Amino acid sequence: MDVKQTNKIFKGVHQVCSHVSESTNCEMTFSIYLPENPDSSNLKTLIWLSGLTCTEENFRIKSGVQRIASELNMIIVSPDTSPRGEGVPDDEHYALGQGAGFYLDATASPWNKHFRMYSYITKDLMGVITNNFDIDTEKIGIFGHSMGGHGALSIAIKNPGLFKTVSAFSPICSPIKVGWGKNAFAAYLGDEISDWAEYDSTELILNRGWSSDILVDQGLDDEFLDEYLKPELLSEACRQKGVNLQLRQHDGYDHSYFFIASFIEDHLRWHDQRL
Repeated sequence: MDVKQTNKIFKGVHQVCSHVSESTNCEMTFSIYLPENPDSSNLKTLIWLSGLTCTEENFRIKSGVQRIASELNMIIVSPDTSPRGEGVPDDEHYALGQGAGFYLDATASPWNKHFRMYSYITKDLMGVITNNFDIDTEKIGIFGHSMGGHGALSIAIKNPGLFKTVSAFSPICSPIKVGWGKNAFAAYLGDEISDWAEYDSTELILNRGWSSDILVDQGLDDEFLDEYLKPELLSEACRQKGVNLQLRQHDGYDHSYFFIASFIEDHLRWHDQRL
């Protein structure tokens, strides 16, 4: 692992790191906020997954997460949203290819050589951060926005032993039912719909449930709400399975990082209480 950048902020440091990933067959970048932690104790940690077109940078510079993370003595990790670099396939549409990994393991060519973000998050990223930083492996949560909200929910539901808490901002709640997900899943996974359901949060709740509660924040002026996000599908699945979903809907807020910055403190404190 190489540290590419370090900035001091709120007594801690925010670093940008890179490492070679076996899952994605390329160099991957992530950022990590490390609070002051003078006694080098193992800390609660949250993994943040960003949305379409984002890199590791968006959350680091736009969310304002560092102040509360410092107060709570909590590590925050935000990986890139996809593999990148020479030889990594891409597409002209923003919802497919680089910047649009959808946190799944592609099985169809040409994507399957590099686009294995599910394995990257659950294996490679977790391995490199737990080997290099003071992380309490029994106190890890995951959250994200939009495509990253889909990723956080689906990954947590499939890995309850790894991720103890999960929340989301404006998640794509059922990608197999909306254009963003249908197009990407068909490209990455082929035409077998049953394979798609393994990365659909609503379907996963119906098939596997979730033993704890879930926090979701959604802006009601979000331009993607009705066509792409569909929180009502996740809400109904949770109702059917008896999962405690706290779906908070906010007048006037859109899909941007202004919305995330407005409620990021709530999410950190919510995870902190449960971890």
